Order: sequence, then C-alpha cells, then structure tokens
Amino acid sequence: MLIAVALLTRSLVTNLCILFGMTPDSASSVAVVAMVIAALIMYRRFTNHRR
Repeated sequence: MLIAVALLTRSLVTNLCILFGMTPDSASSVAVVAMVIAALIMYRRFTNHRR
C-alpha cells in the first residue's frame, strides 16, 4: 500500500508539473520530493493506527 501511494503520487506530480510547463528533469525532481513526503505521511498514519 505504501509503495503504491508513493508511486502514484510521483506519477501524478510529474504529469501535473509537465502539464504546467516544467521541464521533465525539474518535474521529476519535484515528484521525488512529493513521493517522499507522501510516503512519510502514509507511514506515520500506519504506525499511529497500530498504537
């Protein structure tokens, strides 16, 4: 689940950035940052739910 959310976030952010006119390299960099943030948020939600 965590991997799916991270990859889906990366794909969505990359496509949105390219749609708004960013270069593919810049869009990929922004997408990786968004992917890491989404993964951290999902991880925290999973660990808080277990407690």
